[in-house]
Amino acid sequence: MTEDKPPSSNGSEPPGLFSRLLKALRGEPRGREEILNIIKDAQAGDIFDPEEQAMLEGVLEVSATQVRDVMIPRSQMVVLEQDQPVEEMLKIIIDSGHSRFPVIGEDRDEVLGILLAKDLLRFLGQAEYSGEDVVRWLRPAVFIPEAKRLNTLLKEFRASHNHMAIVVDEYGGVSGLATIEDVLEEIVGEIDDEHDPEEMPYIQEAGDKGGRPVYAVRALTRIEDFNDYFGTDFSDDDYDTVGGLVMHELGHLPRRAEAIDYGGYRFTVTRADRRRIDLLEVSPLAGAGAE
Repeated sequence: MTEDKPPSSNGSEPPGLFSRLLKALRGEPRGREEILNIIKDAQAGDIFDPEEQAMLEGVLEVSATQVRDVMIPRSQMVVLEQDQPVEEMLKIIIDSGHSRFPVIGEDRDEVLGILLAKDLLRFLGQAEYSGEDVVRWLRPAVFIPEAKRLNTLLKEFRASHNHMAIVVDEYGGVSGLATIEDVLEEIVGEIDDEHDPEEMPYIQEAGDKGGRPVYAVRALTRIEDFNDYFGTDFSDDDYDTVGGLVMHELGHLPRRAEAIDYGGYRFTVTRADRRRIDLLEVSPLAGAGAE
């Protein structure tokens, strides 16, 4: 019997992420920090690309991250008031684009329950209604402490089929809310949906700085499209996007305001989260420019 082996690097199919993870985790790591170091070393050895590394680190970090680190703060919560006219509730729902809303009583510390937008729409089909009647449609609110770990919260979300929890401080006051999307974004990065603002063009002029033109470039811009726009000749052998180029040259996932000079241009990260680059500022260095 022959031993099963992962496809070789020159085979027709590259090894999957799980196979590469097994390759990286040779021996028996003795803790989370050691596993993180192994993953970073594996990325440096081209076993993982930067996005895979970020996702694996995110999986490990959710068990050490607390709800207070990712929650939507109390001041930014979009809520409905129990005594609001239904027309006002509808306007808030439409303007926000959310699907779940805490309904409060006298203040934000009195959360009566969670209203689903679809429940309100079903309620509006009745002949007569009032704001007070909406309370009958509320789902029970789930309250969690600020110190709860994200991996525990994710398990609870999956078991209860809830997608939102109200976060309370040590005195029982509401300090914010957390959603299942907030937890997942810690692993996979920003999750856009159909209600997010319309995306900007991949490349657009953004004024000038020091007499040189400045461009806003989305990190997902393909290298070939960047080359066509700027008249450059950057290789796309090792990465497909401008964001991949920047991460490759820096050797890590950059934070906002980090910059690198490459191929006659300065690339500055203007928007990024813990998992990916979103937007870059690109400007030609002295002696270079866009065609």
